[in-house]
Amino acid sequence: MRTGKIERNTKETKILVEVNLDGTGTYDISTGIGFLDHMVEQFSRHSLIDVTMTVDGDLHIDQHHTTEDSALALGQALAEALGDKGGIGRYGEAHSPMDETLSRVVVDISGRPWCVFKARFTQEKLGEWDTELIEHWFQSVAQTAGLTLHIQQLYGSNNHHICESIYKGFARAMRQAVELDARKGGAVPSTKGQLGG
Repeated sequence: MRTGKIERNTKETKILVEVNLDGTGTYDISTGIGFLDHMVEQFSRHSLIDVTMTVDGDLHIDQHHTTEDSALALGQALAEALGDKGGIGRYGEAHSPMDETLSRVVVDISGRPWCVFKARFTQEKLGEWDTELIEHWFQSVAQTAGLTLHIQQLYGSNNHHICESIYKGFARAMRQAVELDARKGGAVPSTKGQLGG
């Protein structure tokens, strides 16, 4: 089983994240931010990556540390579960519709962190979650998981739909990218013999 477990304790947050890349999309998420919980649940369900995430953060200050640190820990857990990345698909791509919205997400588990985020929100909050933190969440996951990640809102007007279509697209792209390809015989999918660096 390709699993990862990260415990991250600072003066700002206390976090436990566990992932299983070969799961069924089972999740247990508690960040203290309802809409963030909903999005991580969507990620787990549609990627088929099992995710447990518990966060005790300094929400009395604001949501930034909880959002950022939970994403950093999730990325670290994914990287741990991927190991040397032998045999994985490496690349994933998804177009994700939700009613009037269509998003495109493309990922390369390259070991070279980069995030291009082209989506626009017209309200400051979804539930109680600050929409400015959505891009930061993806940047943080990409940083510690070693993802080259491109996210684009092609069109759409409903802020909830835009956010959810992006998370579902990310999930489906990651499902493709982490899946093992028997034809590769466990080889690292790079002519360099390693990913990153």
